Amino acid sequence: MAIIIGGKLNQFVSSLVNDLITPAILQPVLTKMHLGKIEEIQWHGIYWGRVISAALDFLIVALIVFFLVRAMNKAAEKAKLAAELAAKKLEEKVKREKD
Repeated sequence: MAIIIGGKLNQFVSSLVNDLITPAILQPVLTKMHLGKIEEIQWHGIYWGRVISAALDFLIVALIVFFLVRAMNKAAEKAKLAAELAAKKLEEKVKREKD
Protein backbone atom coordinates (compact mmCIF):
# COMPACT_ATOMS: atom_id res chain seq x y z
CA MET A 1 0.00 0.00 0.00
CA ALA A 2 2.83 2.40 0.81
CA ILE A 3 4.37 1.73 -2.61
CA ILE A 4 1.12 2.65 -4.35
CA ILE A 5 0.73 5.83 -2.30
CA GLY A 6 4.38 6.72 -2.88
CA GLY A 7 3.99 6.22 -6.62
CA LYS A 8 0.88 8.39 -6.73
CA LEU A 9 2.59 11.03 -4.58
CA ASN A 10 5.49 11.07 -7.02
CA GLN A 11 3.06 11.37 -9.94
CA PHE A 12 1.25 14.23 -8.18
CA VAL A 13 4.49 16.08 -7.41
CA SER A 14 5.76 15.67 -10.96
CA SER A 15 2.51 17.10 -12.27
CA LEU A 16 2.69 19.90 -9.71
CA VAL A 17 6.19 20.85 -10.85
CA ASN A 18 5.64 20.39 -14.59
CA ASP A 19 2.10 21.72 -14.90
CA LEU A 20 1.83 24.34 -12.16
CA ILE A 21 5.13 25.61 -10.77
CA THR A 22 7.08 25.68 -14.00
CA PRO A 23 4.43 27.48 -16.08
CA ALA A 24 3.39 29.87 -13.31
CA ILE A 25 6.80 30.84 -11.95
CA LEU A 26 9.40 29.95 -14.56
CA GLN A 27 7.48 30.59 -17.79
CA PRO A 28 8.75 34.18 -18.23
CA VAL A 29 12.33 32.93 -18.01
CA LEU A 30 11.64 30.01 -20.33
CA THR A 31 9.96 32.32 -22.85
CA LYS A 32 13.02 34.60 -22.92
CA MET A 33 15.19 31.51 -23.50
CA HIS A 34 12.83 30.38 -26.32
CA LEU A 35 12.02 27.13 -24.52
CA GLY A 36 8.69 25.44 -23.91
CA LYS A 37 9.64 23.22 -20.98
CA ILE A 38 12.19 23.34 -18.22
CA GLU A 39 13.51 19.95 -19.34
CA GLU A 40 14.76 21.53 -22.59
CA ILE A 41 17.38 23.70 -20.84
CA GLN A 42 20.78 22.44 -21.89
CA TRP A 43 24.35 23.67 -21.96
CA HIS A 44 27.07 21.84 -23.86
CA GLY A 45 24.87 18.78 -24.25
CA ILE A 46 23.98 18.54 -20.57
CA TYR A 47 20.26 18.83 -19.91
CA TRP A 48 20.32 20.97 -16.77
CA GLY A 49 16.59 21.51 -16.99
CA ARG A 50 15.97 17.83 -16.36
CA VAL A 51 18.22 17.99 -13.31
CA ILE A 52 16.40 21.09 -12.02
CA SER A 53 13.02 19.44 -12.60
CA ALA A 54 14.10 16.27 -10.81
CA ALA A 55 15.55 18.33 -7.95
CA LEU A 56 12.25 20.21 -7.56
CA ASP A 57 10.37 16.90 -7.55
CA PHE A 58 12.71 15.48 -4.91
CA LEU A 59 12.57 18.56 -2.69
CA ILE A 60 8.78 18.66 -2.73
CA VAL A 61 8.49 14.93 -1.98
CA ALA A 62 11.09 15.25 0.79
CA LEU A 63 9.18 18.19 2.28
CA ILE A 64 5.89 16.28 2.20
CA VAL A 65 7.49 13.21 3.78
CA PHE A 66 9.15 15.40 6.43
CA PHE A 67 5.81 16.95 7.41
CA LEU A 68 4.08 13.56 7.41
CA VAL A 69 6.73 12.00 9.66
CA ARG A 70 6.68 15.04 11.93
CA ALA A 71 2.90 14.83 12.27
CA MET A 72 3.08 11.09 12.94
CA ASN A 73 5.74 11.62 15.61
CA LYS A 74 3.60 14.28 17.31
CA ALA A 75 0.58 11.97 17.22
CA ALA A 76 2.65 9.11 18.63
CA GLU A 77 3.93 11.37 21.43
CA LYS A 78 0.37 12.42 22.29
CA ALA A 79 -0.74 8.78 22.30
CA LYS A 80 2.18 7.89 24.57
CA LEU A 81 1.31 10.68 26.99
CA ALA A 82 -2.36 9.65 26.98
CA ALA A 83 -1.39 6.02 27.67
CA GLU A 84 0.90 7.08 30.52
CA LEU A 85 -1.86 9.24 31.99
CA ALA A 86 -4.38 6.40 31.72
CA ALA A 87 -1.91 3.98 33.36
CA LYS A 88 -1.28 6.47 36.16
CA LYS A 89 -5.02 6.91 36.78
CA LEU A 90 -5.49 3.14 36.77
CA GLU A 91 -2.65 2.74 39.27
CA GLU A 92 -4.22 5.33 41.56
CA LYS A 93 -7.59 3.60 41.28
CA VAL A 94 -6.06 0.24 42.16
CA LYS A 95 -4.22 1.79 45.14
CA ARG A 96 -7.48 3.33 46.39
CA GLU A 97 -9.31 0.03 46.07
CA LYS A 98 -6.60 -1.79 48.05
CA ASP A 99 -6.78 0.72 50.89
